[in-house]
Amino acid sequence: MYVVPTPLGNLQDMSLRAVEVLKAVPWVAAEDTRHSQPLLRHFGSGARLLPAHQHNEEQAAQGVIDKLAAGEAVALVSDAGTPAVSDPGARIVARVREAGFKVVPLPGACAAVTALSASGLMAPHFLFYGFLPAKAGQRQKELEALAALPYSLVFYEAPHRVLESVEALAAAFGPERTIVFARELTKLFETIHACPLGEALEWLKADSNRQRGEFVLLVEAAPEDADDGAGERVLKLLLAEGLPVKQCAKLAAEITGASKNELYQKALALKDAG
Repeated sequence: MYVVPTPLGNLQDMSLRAVEVLKAVPWVAAEDTRHSQPLLRHFGSGARLLPAHQHNEEQAAQGVIDKLAAGEAVALVSDAGTPAVSDPGARIVARVREAGFKVVPLPGACAAVTALSASGLMAPHFLFYGFLPAKAGQRQKELEALAALPYSLVFYEAPHRVLESVEALAAAFGPERTIVFARELTKLFETIHACPLGEALEWLKADSNRQRGEFVLLVEAAPEDADDGAGERVLKLLLAEGLPVKQCAKLAAEITGASKNELYQKALALKDAG
């Protein structure tokens, strides 16, 4: 099975290899067959389509496996960008590998990396989060855990939620940190704009067109003197998921750079207190 990225918006971004694969395979597993059919026609592919969206991934995975077992190659695509990256596909990839078939990933379009390359954020590491939770309480909890991390943070957001998400980012991270808006990447109205979080809502509201389209939101890394409570916040989130104490301490240390031994002792204390 081939994992094939498709353009974010500009069809000229399709790689030659991706076109060759789509023209060669008899089947394409697609997030939205209505969206992918014109793309296949444009590039001269006569492949038949299998629906493979977030509501039928288990069924779709079995359909893909059946085709592979019959000796027929399959390409996995999403509506735009790289499948299984904040898009359906991860479960299909896992099931195909478990069934003993080879998964071949093709490099290509990814909104997160495209936006990061033009952001000017200079932290040597970045954390890709994807879409924030829709519920305000859960969103706040997640952002508090991320607030002191020394990484550039990359989020996806839909137009109907961008105002509330930016407001939540400013509340969690403070008004001084830089946010970069990357909107409608590779499309006609592509916009890349950087400003302090404290000015972000004003910029968005100044023109309703700025709230349209698909967004990548990038936030600069926490300053070096940010509070050292990130490790404990991440630790609490992991413990709340029911993971073993030792594993929670190890993961929290890897994510935040805090001392594993100190986090382990904190985890034991939190367990005893809980």
